[in-house]
Amino acid sequence: MSSMFIPAQDRHAARAGFGPPRLIAIAAAGALLAAATATAGGAGAAVAHAAPSVHVKPFSAGHVQVASRTSPLPTSQCEAQIGIACYSPIQMRAAYDIQPLYSAGITGKGRTILIVDSYGSPTIQNDLEAFDAQYGIPDTTVEVVKYGNVPPFDPGDPTMVGWAQETSLDVEYAHAIAPGAHIILAETPVAETEGVTGLPEMMNVEKQLIDSNRVDVITQSFGATENTFPGVDQGSFTSIENLRYAFKDALLHGTTVLASAGDAGATDYQADGASLYDHPVNSWPSSDPLVTSLGGTQLHLDDNGARVSPDTVWNDGFGATGGGLSQVFDRPIYQIGVKNVVGSHRGTPDISMSAAVDGGAWVYYTFVAPTSPWHIFGGTSESSPIFSGVVALADQAAGHRMGLLNAPLYLDGALQRALGSRTGLVDVTSGDNSFAGVTGYPAKTGYDLSSGWGTVDVTKFVKALAPGLRL
Repeated sequence: MSSMFIPAQDRHAARAGFGPPRLIAIAAAGALLAAATATAGGAGAAVAHAAPSVHVKPFSAGHVQVASRTSPLPTSQCEAQIGIACYSPIQMRAAYDIQPLYSAGITGKGRTILIVDSYGSPTIQNDLEAFDAQYGIPDTTVEVVKYGNVPPFDPGDPTMVGWAQETSLDVEYAHAIAPGAHIILAETPVAETEGVTGLPEMMNVEKQLIDSNRVDVITQSFGATENTFPGVDQGSFTSIENLRYAFKDALLHGTTVLASAGDAGATDYQADGASLYDHPVNSWPSSDPLVTSLGGTQLHLDDNGARVSPDTVWNDGFGATGGGLSQVFDRPIYQIGVKNVVGSHRGTPDISMSAAVDGGAWVYYTFVAPTSPWHIFGGTSESSPIFSGVVALADQAAGHRMGLLNAPLYLDGALQRALGSRTGLVDVTSGDNSFAGVTGYPAKTGYDLSSGWGTVDVTKFVKALAPGLRL
């Protein structure tokens, strides 16, 4: 199987203008990529069983309604007036050390980020422009692609409002990190299709846009618990396997795919969308080996974005970062160096960015309550679009798409002790993702199941991915 993958990858790499080092890396990862497309336990041999419908949901947690304001507050005032920290994109840029890239002209220019959200937002362009004006970020025009029969926005529908809030968070923070990148917002209808709510439409539009060869990185701030997919608890993984076509297509086109790890710690929601499992579970698409899983940290910053203490695992009472072991997928080859942590299963997350509610992001929207348009959000819905901007910066710096990022990410992790900060990885060693009575996983030195490899210093991380970059 790997012999089939390597030539396909090499041909695409040549068309995309990948240099020889990139080809060598792809060839070396051939067996990895082949193994990453296989599910655990021989899915095809199992018999499918009926199960409740899967409910895909955005991974944004802890919208603090009391925090709604006519204008955003600095961190110190949030802490005094609301009782939690709050951060602007300017503080995040400082915390993640992005300015040296901007000064060198690395803004994501020439690269495209695809954001996929059900329903979208009816006010996204005007809201983004107001958000940009507040923080001095250059404007961009969001390309909205409606897939299927997207119903008109209903401000009285809490599901639509929730997805519109998610859309605002996704677009504003992907753009804030990579202001030069083009953004495509794919809006999908939520429909019941073969027992899986909304996911076929999401995967279809992703594949359609990947095939257009315009998409460099995809951010997915949504997911569903693996165990809620039909057949999974009986050992049949066909219902998930049948949805992976967009990710396999992304692999062939060199497109990086990201997904949020979830907001309920080591557990996640049952099929009713309200009850949590009483034991550790994982969510898809975050658990997919062809996806880079984004966990969440809690930043501790002053008003200027300087750290007052190291980042910790997000677990602030409002929610906690997802992370743990997949029930569906075997350990991919890129995780062989962390097999003492993950055993024989795919482990998540791979890397983490800001996601805490106590340390939430200011988001602007006017589709409801336009007189108080500034709101605080957290969740791994935040970490995935932030990291999509980082990938767009790396793509521009390298002059090619990063593709499946996990192989170089885990290589950098293995080199971390030898090279230290030169890899750009910043270990997170404090906290855990225990939640709702379910014991989770502690952060520790190196890779762990609550923060992955930790977080990143963006400038150093991009330089490690694009070694030819001179700053």
